[in-house]
Amino acid sequence: MRIGAIEAGGTKFVCGIGDEHGVIQDRISFPTEHPDRTLLKAVDYFRDKGVTAIGIGSFGPIDLRKDSPTYGYITTTPKPGWGNCNVVGTLRREFPVPIGWDTDVNAAALGELKWGAAQGLHSCVYYTIGTGVGIGLIAEGKRVHGLMHPEGGHIMTRRHPDDPYHGLCPYHGDCLEGMAAGPAIEARWGRNGSELAVDHPAWAMESFYLAEAITSSILLHSPQKVILGGGVMQQAHLFPMIRERVVRNLNGYVNAAQITEHIDQYIVPPGLGQQAGLCGAVALGLEALQHSAASVS
Repeated sequence: MRIGAIEAGGTKFVCGIGDEHGVIQDRISFPTEHPDRTLLKAVDYFRDKGVTAIGIGSFGPIDLRKDSPTYGYITTTPKPGWGNCNVVGTLRREFPVPIGWDTDVNAAALGELKWGAAQGLHSCVYYTIGTGVGIGLIAEGKRVHGLMHPEGGHIMTRRHPDDPYHGLCPYHGDCLEGMAAGPAIEARWGRNGSELAVDHPAWAMESFYLAEAITSSILLHSPQKVILGGGVMQQAHLFPMIRERVVRNLNGYVNAAQITEHIDQYIVPPGLGQQAGLCGAVALGLEALQHSAASVS
């Protein structure tokens, strides 16, 4: 079985082929440019691959309502050229196969549930902290949708007492993304996070903001696993700092051994590593294929 997969990020597109076990057999990546050029490259990649379904995990916001005239569109993104872009429609015109569609972080969360750090569980929350901040939620084995999809990167957060930074989000200023995304770190300190020493004060602030968000997720959604991915989380020293702050924030109120005794196994990096998004897109494609087969039968 050959499932096409697209991890459509704001910085780069990753396309690949995977199987029903989540094994990636081939992949390619290229910069996210104007949608006409970028989607043409994706179409060209899949032309001779013989895929039976395609899964797309995309940066957002996106329209997930199947009864909507703009289903399959990227909607109000600030990324130039991509507002109201019909991603699913473009692929569907070229490939008459089932197509799965969700946010890149919901896809990554699904991949981690099927084959990664949350395998065997029925709920998890996945944060990606990089150029932006996104959140994917799985509850009772299903991706969380509603009015649209989770946009936990834009929750408002308490401000660190020593942080005068105004925030980088063009919509909300000092929301979580505005304070904790990679570009916010660079704007605040004048250097990319990868250039900062492990004892730089940037990391105390970063762990503060991320722990605030994770604490809220635990109290709101009670996930069985919290997974932190994205470029910023390549700074491995952040994990113990975040875990310590989450425990401090909860202050014994959530009396679960996963937090009180095994926090290092509860807040974790992706089990699928850098493949989480692409594996998640494979999972979306498989899900679309299964739904299509069920509707026919």
